[in-house]
Amino acid sequence: MSTDPSSPFGRIGVFGSLFNPPHVGHLILCSEAAWQLGLERVILVPTGIPAHREAPAESSDMRARLALAAARTDPVLTVSRVEVDRPGPSYMVDTLRELQRRHAGHGLVLLLGADQLAALDKWYRPEQLPELARIAVARRPGVEVRGLDDAAVERIDMPQIGVSSSLVRERVRRGRPIRHLVPEPVRALIESEGLYRVAPGAAAPGDTGETVLGWVGSPFDPEVTP
Repeated sequence: MSTDPSSPFGRIGVFGSLFNPPHVGHLILCSEAAWQLGLERVILVPTGIPAHREAPAESSDMRARLALAAARTDPVLTVSRVEVDRPGPSYMVDTLRELQRRHAGHGLVLLLGADQLAALDKWYRPEQLPELARIAVARRPGVEVRGLDDAAVERIDMPQIGVSSSLVRERVRRGRPIRHLVPEPVRALIESEGLYRVAPGAAAPGDTGETVLGWVGSPFDPEVTP
């Protein structure tokens, strides 16, 4: 378990994603990060307007509701609307700066996947991220990424869980059950709002932008706020 003596009020994890929808891989990542890194809580940050990809059909308000539904299942989780309520494209550097202001005295820990760490130089003002938060990386089996041995990068060991948001959406489109793939409040909200369905008789569209990676379904690269 890791602690940060420079943070008098403890450490807070920050996990950004589209959360379209949140699934069990997201929850397990947050739970493992909180336990392994000594985080007092993890803030789920639904992406407002994606900066480098087309916005999904589901609104940022709906995705924030889905994140809130997921957060109800674990007392370590909270949700911030910092990106949903902020106009313009969502950039993590702006989000961390605002969260740092709101949680003065706490150390922030940005939760990433190995793929995200590898692509960090493509983010907006990436050189400022380590000034605003520690970086913690969930390692992906079989992926070698430069920077994982950096003393400034903390590691999160993850079990292998083959779930992704795209998988959940596809199962809903095809009328297949998603119980146990998403938290029950998330499943209930998807059902009550009729999310991810297609018109009767229509072919389910193919997936784009996300791949089931066989560990946490990559809740990072396609969805995390750059």
